[in-house]
Amino acid sequence: MPSQPIQISDHRIDADGGALFARRWRREGAGAGESTLLLFHDSLGCVDVWRDFPEKLAAATGLPVVAYDRLGFGRSDPNPRQLGRDFRTEEALSSVPALRAQLSIDRFVAFGHSVGGAMAVAAAAAFPVACDAVVTESAQAFVEDRTLAGIRDAQTQFADPGQLARLARYHGDKAQWVLDAWFESWLTPDRADWTLDAMLAQVRCPVLAIHGDRDEFGSQVHPERIAARAGGPATTTLLENCGHVPHREQMERVLDEVTGFLVAIGVAAKA
Repeated sequence: MPSQPIQISDHRIDADGGALFARRWRREGAGAGESTLLLFHDSLGCVDVWRDFPEKLAAATGLPVVAYDRLGFGRSDPNPRQLGRDFRTEEALSSVPALRAQLSIDRFVAFGHSVGGAMAVAAAAAFPVACDAVVTESAQAFVEDRTLAGIRDAQTQFADPGQLARLARYHGDKAQWVLDAWFESWLTPDRADWTLDAMLAQVRCPVLAIHGDRDEFGSQVHPERIAARAGGPATTTLLENCGHVPHREQMERVLDEVTGFLVAIGVAAKA
């Protein structure tokens, strides 16, 4: 594991529709040619919701890590628009170029949790020359009944005002927009036939799909489909006794899996 201390810096990124908040973790003396792990958060997430995982990921892999709040989330500006049917692809096409340009990111590894996994795939499809690898964690590849059931259950829980107040700790007065965007992006009838298949077919880099066997928002069919339909070499890791947030529930295992994967494909150096 690299001995150099991890440096943390915060950034405001000018993007389409408003400014994004981003945070970077990198070891002192990191090389300019290294790939950067670019983190895409889940439907209710933001930089702060990742907690200490990005710093530990930077230490374990030796690579710089960048996490950012999507427009409308966390410390980024409010999103003036509703999320359209193709918001996953649109995110890759709008935010990723801005992040890469303003943070001088040449090559990157796209790492996405939950819906962020689809955005990571979209980024790899959109920038095949620059993207060295994809890691999906608890990603959905299609609209599964189990996914919809989990979201409807959450919808019932969020009827409690206290739940929204807890969400507001991360998103401030944008919390209701964040919540509505999550529900609408999955439960709107015209989204029922959405799949990740077309984007997966355009991916040319190696893919690692991580999933918990007790994920309340998707069965193990999702990582299997991601691996089967990716255009590049792909592998899956199913974590036992693990739910929807492996990087919190089994952090050390996730760090080991991601580091081993990146070392095997030559993106990270062996510690």
